[in-house]
Parts: sequence; structure tokens; C-alpha cells
Amino acid sequence: MSRGGGKGLSLKDKLDGNELDLSLCDLNEVPVRELAALPKATVLDLSCNNLISLPSDFCSLMHLVKLDLSKNRLQQLPLDFGRLVNLQHLDLLNNRLVTLPVSFAQLKNLKWLDLKDNPLDPVLAKVAGDCLDEKQCKQAAVKVLQHMKAIQSEQDRQRQRKLQAEREMEKKREAEQRAKEAQERELRKREKAEEKERRRREYDAQKAAKQEMEKKTKKETVQTRKPASSSRPTQPPRHKHSWSRSVLRVLLFLLLGVLCALAACKLTELQHQPLCISVNTLYEDVLAALQNHKTLQNMLQQNSQQ
Repeated sequence: MSRGGGKGLSLKDKLDGNELDLSLCDLNEVPVRELAALPKATVLDLSCNNLISLPSDFCSLMHLVKLDLSKNRLQQLPLDFGRLVNLQHLDLLNNRLVTLPVSFAQLKNLKWLDLKDNPLDPVLAKVAGDCLDEKQCKQAAVKVLQHMKAIQSEQDRQRQRKLQAEREMEKKREAEQRAKEAQERELRKREKAEEKERRRREYDAQKAAKQEMEKKTKKETVQTRKPASSSRPTQPPRHKHSWSRSVLRVLLFLLLGVLCALAACKLTELQHQPLCISVNTLYEDVLAALQNHKTLQNMLQQNSQQ
């Protein structure tokens, strides 16, 4: 294994029992693949190197029990660092760590922890305290785990509240969508009913107009036919009626005169006068003529009926 690259010399040559010492190797990256091939190496020393970060697949080295990462330049640990569930001893002295990943709370077997000489968040630094002896380092492991579990619980609660809020928001959106759809259906239903009513009114108006037109046409036809059939026959009878009345008046006056003369000639002493004799003779002739004159008789009967 060469300096800076971590390759060239086999890691098996550095393996001593279950301990693998890779300190002071000027490493810029961790040879995760080679380490994964050595599951017996449960104790790994990577101190005093130039490590700035750990690759995400580093967390697959779940066989590690003791890990020394002190005196590097680590700015953060992988988010899933808590996968190293068998880890009992962790040394992070003199790095550039400010916080720890929330998954750190899953390191349930951690018994020893050193976080000295890191620019830790004030709250985390106060929880970790000093690690000047074995007792303090063990207390640091317990307190930090409790602190990270509290953070994880709070984050879980926040996540649950967020999920609940999202569910409620989704329900609200669904309810609003259903209300909107129901409103749109009601609007379409009302518009359809209004359209039907409009068409019905148009149909009724057209039907009424058609009936009115037919009635008007029929009336005009009747009025056009009436003068041709009734006016012409009535005018001649009107003239005829007027003429017959005039003739009747003349005849009545004549008859009245004749009756007066006849009365004078028959009822008075003038009946023996030559004039009355002529009148009586004329009366008898006229009476005979009238009886034989059927046309005048019919006219007299028609006039008497009227």
C-alpha cells in the first residue's frame, strides 16, 4: 500500500490478529473494498491521515467493533453512519466535525466516544463533555447517544407532523376538488335545464306564431269569399224591394181612389148617374181582370207576407 493511494501493499500484511493499523499512511481515501475483504479486522486504526470525508460505502463495514479516526480532517460523517451497529469504541479526536448524523443514535452498542478538539455545535459539545479518562469517555458515549436519540425522536415527530399536515392538506385539496366538481356538475345541470327551457319557449312561440298565421290566413280567406257570395245576391233584392214598394204605394193610392169612387157610386144617389154607371162597369171589368192577372196577384201576396 503506497502513501496517498492506499494501494500497492496488501492489507493482509498489516493485519495483526483482529487489528488493522493504517495510521500514518498519508491516506486521502479509505480502501473500503479491501477492508470489506477482511471481516476479521474488527479493530481499525485510520488515525493521523489526510481523510476529509468517508465514502458512503464505508458504512457497509459492519464488522467493525473499534474504530480510530482521530487526527484527520473529517468535516462530517456519512448520513448512514448508524449502520455500524457493532461499533463499541469510536475515537474522533481532533477533526473538523460540527455535528453528527442523526443515524448516530442507532449505534446502540457504543460504549466509548471521544469528540475532543472538534468545532462542535455548543449544545453537542456540552452534552459530550470532556474525555480525559475512561470514565468520561464512557459517559460521553452514553450522553451523546441519548442526545442523538432525542434529536431523532424530535425529527420523527416533526416528520410525522409534516406527513399528517400533508395528509390533511391532501384531504382538503381532495374535498375542494370534489366540491368544485360537484359545483361544476350542478352548473352544467342548471345550464342544460335552462337550455331545455329556452328551446321549449322557442318551440311554443313558433307553434303559437304558426297557429296565429293559420288563423289569420283562414280569416282572410273567409273574408275574401263572403263578398263574392253574399253581396251580389243582396243588391238586386234591395232594388227590387224598393221598386215593389213604390209600385205598391201607387197601386194602393189608385185602389183607394177607386174604392172611394166605387163607394160613392154604389152607396150614394150618384149610382144612377152616367159617370157612376161607367165607374161601376169599369170596376167590374177591373175586378175580373185582376182575378185573371196572376203576376200581380203573386206580387200582392209577397208584399203582404213582407
